[in-house]
Amino acid sequence: MDFALPQHLTDYLAELDAFIESTIRPLQARDDNERFFDHRREHARTDWDNQGLPRQEWEDLLAEARRLADAAGHYRYGWPVEMGGKGGSQLDLAVIREHLAAKGLGLFNDLQNEHSIVGNNPFILLFKAFATPEQYARDAEALLGGRMKTAFGLTEPNHGSDATFMETRAVRETRDGKPGWRIDGEKMWITGMHTATHMMCFARTSGNDGDAKGITCFIVPNPTPGLVIEEYMWTFNMPTDHPRLSLNGVWVPEDAYWGEIDRGLGIGQSFVHQNRIRQAASSLGAAVFCIEESVKYARQRKPFGKPLADNQAIQFPLVELATQAEMLRQLIRKTAWEMDRMDHKQIERTLSDKVSMCNYWANRLVCEAADRAMQVHGGIGYSRHKPFEHIYRHHRRYRITEGAEEIQMRKVGAYLFGYLGPKREKYANL
Repeated sequence: MDFALPQHLTDYLAELDAFIESTIRPLQARDDNERFFDHRREHARTDWDNQGLPRQEWEDLLAEARRLADAAGHYRYGWPVEMGGKGGSQLDLAVIREHLAAKGLGLFNDLQNEHSIVGNNPFILLFKAFATPEQYARDAEALLGGRMKTAFGLTEPNHGSDATFMETRAVRETRDGKPGWRIDGEKMWITGMHTATHMMCFARTSGNDGDAKGITCFIVPNPTPGLVIEEYMWTFNMPTDHPRLSLNGVWVPEDAYWGEIDRGLGIGQSFVHQNRIRQAASSLGAAVFCIEESVKYARQRKPFGKPLADNQAIQFPLVELATQAEMLRQLIRKTAWEMDRMDHKQIERTLSDKVSMCNYWANRLVCEAADRAMQVHGGIGYSRHKPFEHIYRHHRRYRITEGAEEIQMRKVGAYLFGYLGPKREKYANL
């Protein structure tokens, strides 16, 4: 087995580093843009008097960074070639996201709102995998051109991990002589709705609570009559772009969906698999940053006349974290490599447990690493003059969102004991 990274990838990391130094860091240094990254970051980013939403200046800066990255050929690296990208693999993107996150906070990669000079864009890949030829002809140009921005509407106030029990319903209804669907329900934590042109609204169209079949992914314009954003939920790490919303008699045309009627849950599963492996890589990178910064500080800080690093009480916790990071890196890269060798549906059947292993452990690891970095750095580590509190507050969400770690551990258990996955047949008679 060859564990060396492909030459094209190591060359690309060097190209990214050069682009960051020549273009992105100067933009961050201009016009006091450092306020979005130093101890003022939470206040500078948050419009406290406008529902806690991101300030326009912050979003404009992120947009400018993405524009520059796109012009340089970086932003769409992971998009399929036929959709204007470079066809970057899951392995490529995992390595890139770890590499960028390991640099710490910066305009090149700020994970609070999934901003990066190398875009994540899971919607592009799932659209390619699930859209019918008719849907592709209708929506591809707007989606690829950035005129169609979709939010992911799966979670509800009463249902998160138990998505198959969702209460949102869609029924056929003709209006003004046109066939279509009426959607009623509530959604929660629908990130990005303040700028989204459409919401991917998952609703039950047939079947019973708990059935995987019978859920459809509708494409609902935003705004549209009956779609009401009730409030933006203030969170541990601000600003917020996560609303609670209601759908009361929302009507969409008959063909306003992606994939197939009653088979939309597969789109949701595809989305979380792509996001989970990349979030795992980002969390790993942020953990590595916390570890390395702690090591440097422990070598430099000299209480009682000797470096902190001389103390095993400082060394051993960081040794544990570094060991876990090294092992996790190999699992993330192997899993991403395997994902590149199968389609989305096969990932769910054969590799979903490994994706969950990577994700829940990486999200736990980065929280432990950020906490340890605060402890090693003492009072200054607890302050906002260091980035560790921000890293902790941001990555703590991923132990809950898009599959709480308990749900992901349950998935791993189901594969391990043969209730799901490749071992199911093996253990069928036990």
